[in-house]
Amino acid sequence: MFCPQCGQQQVTGVIRFCSRCGFPLDGVIQLLSSGGALPAYRSTDEPGQISPRRKGVKQGMLLFLLGVLLVPILGMFASFSSAVFPQMLAILAAIICFVGGPLRMFYAAVFEEGAPKPLRPYGPPMPMHVPQQFIPQAPTPALPPPPARQPPSWRTRPTTAELANPPSVTENTTRLLDKEDRTEH
Repeated sequence: MFCPQCGQQQVTGVIRFCSRCGFPLDGVIQLLSSGGALPAYRSTDEPGQISPRRKGVKQGMLLFLLGVLLVPILGMFASFSSAVFPQMLAILAAIICFVGGPLRMFYAAVFEEGAPKPLRPYGPPMPMHVPQQFIPQAPTPALPPPPARQPPSWRTRPTTAELANPPSVTENTTRLLDKEDRTEH
């Protein structure tokens, strides 16, 4: 496999970035493994796919709005009737709708799982068309260019070639051998 940005041949097919220019190769590997077909990603905007958090907030809002409509109607029925049941029904509907609706929205917003975050491609955006022939570009350097002029230094750096040469490794061992030979005679 070759890098589509700089043309560098990659050693293995499981490498994630180009060794020369650093181009991310994950998308290229997926494209090659699928035979050139772009993978179809699931959209989070689909009407059938609603996150539990959004669903809970909608339920709470619907319950609250239902209370705005239902409680005045039940209150009118309770005022025309002298029975206790319609009055209790209006009070119960008010408690459930006006307290339960906001509590349901709060619970959904804090404790329920939201929609999964969409995958964002990293790197430069990929072109929508495929070029007919690949023309390798000059590789971009990984490091910035050196400054045009070196800043003046207040002292010169020592040259290490002028330092004393290290002693030989065998120099000390031969002295020991010479001492042993003198003691034996």
